Amino acid sequence: MSTQQPLQSFKVPTDDGREIHEYFGHASTLAGDFSVAHMKAPAGWSEPMQRPTFDEYLVVLRGKLCVEINDSKFTVAEGQSVVAPKEMRVRFTNPFDTECEYIALCMPAFHPDRVRRES
Repeated sequence: MSTQQPLQSFKVPTDDGREIHEYFGHASTLAGDFSVAHMKAPAGWSEPMQRPTFDEYLVVLRGKLCVEINDSKFTVAEGQSVVAPKEMRVRFTNPFDTECEYIALCMPAFHPDRVRRES
């Protein structure tokens, strides 16, 4: 990866309505130490519970995101952040009426094999 040239984000294909643009990570730069992605979750979006093998740091830029970590459930609003530690049972949803926009930093980098989604 060259630090001398601007990098283009990689639009990650999804089938759940979420828009993901990865700037650093497996999909965009083949890096494995960390990943940074800009995400947009439409109103009503949800994903299954998971137990990832990476720490995930989220910063909400616009809207609200519902976060479940183990037995805790709370809302992260615009301007707020949260850490979902690796190996914890976690789920992110947007049950609200407006889109949520956020940045996610994963360490080590996000990779589908590291998510461990529940069926």
